[in-house]
Amino acid sequence: MATIVNVRHPFTSPFPSPFPPLHFPSLPLQNPPHSFPPKPSISSPPLSKTLTNHYRRRPVSSSTTQLTQTHFNSSQNKQNHLSNSSPNPHNRKNFKSLYYKCLELLRLSAKCGDFELARAVHAVILKFEECVHLDNSLITGYLKLGLVFDAWTVFRNMSERDVVSYTAFVSEFAKSGKEFYAIELFFEMRELGIEPSSYCLVALLTACGHLMELRLGFQVHSLVVKLGALDDIYVANNLLALYVKCGCLDIALQLFEEMRVRDASSWNTIITGMVSEDMYERAFELFGMMQKAELLRADKVTLSSVLKACAGCCASQAGREVHSYAIKTGLESDLSVSNALIGFYAKCGGFKDVETLYWNVPVKDNFTWTSMITASMEFGMVDLAMEIFDRMPERYSAAYNAVLSGLCRNRLGSKALDFFCRMFVEGVELTDQTLTSAITACSLISEENLSREMHGFALKFGLGSNNRIEAALFDMLTRCERMSDARKMLDRRPFEQISSINWTSMICGYARFFQLEEALELFHSGQLEGDMVVDEVISTVALGVAGTLGFEEIGKQIHCLCTKSGYLRNVGVVNGIVSMYSKCFNMEDATKAFNTLPIRDTVSWNSVIKGHLLRQQGDEALALWSKMEMEHVQPDSLTLSFVISSYMYTKLNLVDDCRRLFVSMKKVYGIEPTSDHYAALVSVLCHWVSLEEAERAISEMPFQPDPFVWRALLKGCRANPDSDVAKRTMKRILGITPKDSFTYILASNIYSASGRWQCSEKVRAEMRSKGFQKHPARSWIVKENRIHSFYSRDRSHFQTKEIYSGVRILIMECQKVGYVPDTSFVLHDVEEYQKRDFLYYHSAKLAVTYALLTTRAGKPIRVSKSVVLCGDCHNFLKYVSIVTKRDLCLRDTSGFHCFSKGKCSCKDHW
Repeated sequence: MATIVNVRHPFTSPFPSPFPPLHFPSLPLQNPPHSFPPKPSISSPPLSKTLTNHYRRRPVSSSTTQLTQTHFNSSQNKQNHLSNSSPNPHNRKNFKSLYYKCLELLRLSAKCGDFELARAVHAVILKFEECVHLDNSLITGYLKLGLVFDAWTVFRNMSERDVVSYTAFVSEFAKSGKEFYAIELFFEMRELGIEPSSYCLVALLTACGHLMELRLGFQVHSLVVKLGALDDIYVANNLLALYVKCGCLDIALQLFEEMRVRDASSWNTIITGMVSEDMYERAFELFGMMQKAELLRADKVTLSSVLKACAGCCASQAGREVHSYAIKTGLESDLSVSNALIGFYAKCGGFKDVETLYWNVPVKDNFTWTSMITASMEFGMVDLAMEIFDRMPERYSAAYNAVLSGLCRNRLGSKALDFFCRMFVEGVELTDQTLTSAITACSLISEENLSREMHGFALKFGLGSNNRIEAALFDMLTRCERMSDARKMLDRRPFEQISSINWTSMICGYARFFQLEEALELFHSGQLEGDMVVDEVISTVALGVAGTLGFEEIGKQIHCLCTKSGYLRNVGVVNGIVSMYSKCFNMEDATKAFNTLPIRDTVSWNSVIKGHLLRQQGDEALALWSKMEMEHVQPDSLTLSFVISSYMYTKLNLVDDCRRLFVSMKKVYGIEPTSDHYAALVSVLCHWVSLEEAERAISEMPFQPDPFVWRALLKGCRANPDSDVAKRTMKRILGITPKDSFTYILASNIYSASGRWQCSEKVRAEMRSKGFQKHPARSWIVKENRIHSFYSRDRSHFQTKEIYSGVRILIMECQKVGYVPDTSFVLHDVEEYQKRDFLYYHSAKLAVTYALLTTRAGKPIRVSKSVVLCGDCHNFLKYVSIVTKRDLCLRDTSGFHCFSKGKCSCKDHW
């Protein structure tokens, strides 16, 4: 028997009432009641509070009693009805038949959606003696019809309520977004001593799940155990779903293992939870257990979750096995499974697989169309994606967003912005994803004025405070050379509110524009404040900055931090460590880090091959390439560019092997040769064969050669600058319409080298008018954990006087042993003595002199330079190694130059 509690009328309960009469503004009422009370705080009380005291409310107000009486005339009205229908024998005889008739009519009214019939039955019920079962049926009928206020009025004027009465409203409030009221009502029921049913516990757990209220969920779990309701499969499943939704997977797994009975919903909940937290291996393991241990067949939800796991970890074979299982069980035709299969093959298969699945789906929903658009964009088929989008019978914002993000993914910034404008004109709902993609499009274009317009648009629509959009704004500012604006945004927020994405964007921005000291300073200050979460991404970025600076001490500290944090299991972090050590003059530690990798991806091999290439160690680089092929690692375009360049630095002439590799790129590796590959091949041919052969290779290119290819040929003409090939090459370069700063500078330098100063100045003026900038050459050394930077004729250093005096002494000593300044490297229209003055105080000479003055004998001298070392400085440093009897190591953009006893490790090929 259900527990029934008597409640005094008029409605003045012995416990604090959680509700005044509720206001449902969507229902037309003659006397609208008050609005909802403020939502109570759930997380404020400590966990030790009991369920009874957790949600106590203030006593009933006078307005509450007045409104209750107004809408239902309180219990007095009911007593009048009862007195009018006197309890004669005839009424008692017909009560049972009328009772069942009322129940039947209430069911019929709910089934047919007849409001008036339900209210007519209500009027009849009022003439009977109060019956809790009839009132419960009336409440249920009203709730099914959506007449929540009518149901609430019946509930609050019942003199007797049982668990069914309370469960109806706890369930209704939990489902309709009024979870706080569901919880309040549950506590009222418990204070009256009514034991909750399984249905009531399920509704309460649903409310906790919607609110993500884990602390209350723990208390409900305790109550479930106390009542012995854990064996109820529905209660256990909802408790499991709560823990999964709140991210408590360890507790969810423990509960799952303790469940005596599990159904398909139990397995689906735990598998979906594992997939949502990227625990793919565990999800596969549970799926296997489900197949073996239970007499259950995986349903469409199971397969959709497992396919998502396969796509997440690129488990191609496992995904195909799941596909086979779907065909075998007939679930392939299910729309949700078909959509999951399309998503899987888009990431781990070929476009033909995706296309076949798409055309085999008999009825396509919006998700199917959107998945096909996303897949087409993933495979670079932008035109096909746009065609599918145009054929959609009905377009939702998700489809628009799929097109917009796909255009950004294919780096089509201008098209993405045009499409964004189309969305705005057509009145499509702009979501966080929409704005994020539009801002990313601005980042791809990297125009300052456009970035300001987009920034203003985001702020105007009140979207600047959104975390995702703010992170995209940070990235846009740092890519559009608005570092000061980005820093202002960062400084306006307290340290504890800055997300790791914003830290990463800011540090990357500084690194991108070679403001490397600022990048390290920001990284250091974030750590000092203790609010920056140094995750795998920030660690990798910081390692890259340390490597670019050649700051090995900082790099080692970050390496130790990664070891302590357990990040060495992340391939990307270890790749960053390999790259850092290889740039910091320490190839030995780079090789050790590479060898510790259990799984090496393409980037891992690229990092270590490039390290040997920077040291002109061609044979070692080719040995790694052979090992990479033996391990069946698929190379990318960058790998082949490095390998082709390695043939230039081998001890033996292996140009035929280089040609064979170049020819087989498309057939064997599926990689089309680009300008970078042709530039590398031209350099090899210039070194081992002849300039004419290299020029012939350029003439046979299937596309128009860009300035990088011609520069490689011009570089090969360094030994014979007056040759016919060199003259033709310079004409070719000058005939190219400059589109970037590199081409402008190259053309200007060619004019200057040939004495055509007016042409050179004209090119530079045009370059400035189009907004291109030439960053001045810089050299630096790391001394006592501080970076000392130098520019040509720089006098900003605090020891300038000693440095300039030291340079003059070095030049005089080097001239005694044969050094002759080569003023052809001074590309300025000045007198000869001025050219020498320019030449003597190049940044590399100043940095090396400072290093010699401040380091004791026997300690290595390491200098870094932001551009390629000029020929005169290269020659000068050879003589410095003789005069000082010190070994010097300088790293420029072409690689490492280790000077010892008048010789350089590059053998004058750089």
